[in-house]
Amino acid sequence: MRITEIKAKNIELTEAIRSYVEERVMTLEKLCEKYSPCDVRAEVRKDSNHHQKGEIYTAELNMTLPGGVLRAESTKEDLYAAIDEVKDDLKRQLVDRKER
Repeated sequence: MRITEIKAKNIELTEAIRSYVEERVMTLEKLCEKYSPCDVRAEVRKDSNHHQKGEIYTAELNMTLPGGVLRAESTKEDLYAAIDEVKDDLKRQLVDRKER
């Protein structure tokens, strides 16, 4: 499994955010063993500043597998919670695909 791209929009992609995304995505590597090649693109962003309270963050993962693409997106008030949730959603999709 390869992480081909990690993008940030409207926020700075710090080393802490980059390593957190890499760490979370690499937990899915065991589920991707039978799919080769398996490429992942990640994007984290802060949505517009027009919200009444707090900031809203979105994390998105796109995984390209032989025969298809899996996509997961999560929006939360905490960037790290959004990354965790999007990873869990992608894991669920991989498990569903594996069981077919």
